[in-house]
Amino acid sequence: MPENLRPRIRSTTILTVRKDGVVAMGGDGQVSLGDTVMKSDARKIRPLLDGRVLTGFAGGAADAFALLDRFEAKLKDHPRNMPRAATELAKDWRTDRALRRLEALLAICDEKDTLLVSGTGDVIQPSDGILGIGSGGNYAVAAARALAKHSNLSAEEIVREALAIAADICVYSNHNIVVETLSAG
Repeated sequence: MPENLRPRIRSTTILTVRKDGVVAMGGDGQVSLGDTVMKSDARKIRPLLDGRVLTGFAGGAADAFALLDRFEAKLKDHPRNMPRAATELAKDWRTDRALRRLEALLAICDEKDTLLVSGTGDVIQPSDGILGIGSGGNYAVAAARALAKHSNLSAEEIVREALAIAADICVYSNHNIVVETLSAG
């Protein structure tokens, strides 16, 4: 199906915030099929590489799991270089005929880097350490930036508050929030 005719992915909210040597990644639990809520307590955050890397996904669940499997293999090939593993995944995703059809976005972080990886070959690192994906991603990012600038909340608290704000706005997100954290060093 041509890009302009594909249905827009409407699903979930994933947010990553880096603050004071801690990175927190959180996601809501809603799984929607069209305009129906199919599940409210899904876990969309996955630790990889013995908990040293966190991944969050938005989009088709089966597509995301296929990508997570591929990414985990890339991490095993490049265990000390998460950005390289992400770039290798993005290259495969863009060039492999079967992978090219997968519709998902990945947010990936380790103790040093936060990355967005897409099927169009994007590997983007936000300059402020705040990254959101999914239909509520922009709402969560806006809330997180305001909270990071105007409060003394921790990275985990910012993620929880910003995801709650996004869930109040985005009908494809809910308040069943799961947050994982990593500390630098």
